[in-house]
Amino acid sequence: MDMILITGGAGYIGSHTILNLIEKTDYKIIIFDNLENGHIETVNTLLEINSKRQRRADARIIFEKGDLRNIEDIENVFNKHSIDGVIHFAAFALVEESVKNPSKYYRNNIYGTLNLLDTMIKHNVKRIVFSSTCATYGNPQYTPINEKHPQNPINPYGYSKLAIERIMDDYDKAYGLKSIRLRYFNVAGADEKGRIGEWHEPETHLIPNILKANDVKTFTIFGNDYDTRDGTCIRDYVNVLDLAEAHRLAYEYLLEENKTDVFNIGTGEGYSVKEVFDACERVLKKKIPVEVKGRRAGDPAVLYADIGKVKNILNWKPERSLEDSIKSSYLYFCKNKK
Repeated sequence: MDMILITGGAGYIGSHTILNLIEKTDYKIIIFDNLENGHIETVNTLLEINSKRQRRADARIIFEKGDLRNIEDIENVFNKHSIDGVIHFAAFALVEESVKNPSKYYRNNIYGTLNLLDTMIKHNVKRIVFSSTCATYGNPQYTPINEKHPQNPINPYGYSKLAIERIMDDYDKAYGLKSIRLRYFNVAGADEKGRIGEWHEPETHLIPNILKANDVKTFTIFGNDYDTRDGTCIRDYVNVLDLAEAHRLAYEYLLEENKTDVFNIGTGEGYSVKEVFDACERVLKKKIPVEVKGRRAGDPAVLYADIGKVKNILNWKPERSLEDSIKSSYLYFCKNKK
């Protein structure tokens, strides 16, 4: 059975993908994370979940602390373990921060990935699933956005992900490295048992920030004058467990087909900020304090995915609703307020 290296496995999407692999496969897993944004508590929870599923506590999951910017760290992991493939999440992912500090994003996201890819080639590992983003598309020329939409990022985060996609094209041609790139739209939700979930510092995602609003902390809507059905931005929210399933299917597609491809991952429909806010109030069964401020620079009015390709080729489709995502996020929030 394959051994998969999961970079950024202590983070939000990486940890839920590992949970999916624990529960649905027999793959051996190496979690590689520098814990700068990921959390050792999340790693420990995954190790505990794994040990309960085994008749004995074996070494099916191994944690290796390291940084992709340090070539020795990643080289040591490949020397120690017989790795068959990679699922690559490790990256900085805050759009606003990337504008203020592009060097941090280019050095970490691009240089770190180059170290990973070069080490893979050196050790004859030729399969990688890459966590890309709809931010590579930039401002939409049309919606829903399909995989053929022009890629014109408007911030360094999006540029860094697009650069990696281009590098992977070149590595495929030169070295035969096959990659699946998953371009996600907005990700939401948590493990439905509340064991792992969304834990960012600072938190920038919409739903956790609505759930954290209270008498002291007010939720802010940025702009209510967009050309949309209620004046607020419309986005596509895919559940993190559905997204994790897409990563498993993408890896297995690489095993079977051994060819490079790209897929949008979303739900194929959009919800406005106000609709998400109203759904959160229904789940919480209480009013949430809110204030409206002006638009943020660079926020398109409407973004949602065309997911026809991933449905047809990977046989993947979203299974969970927006309210399912909110309920699981709230469960995790309540269980882990500390």
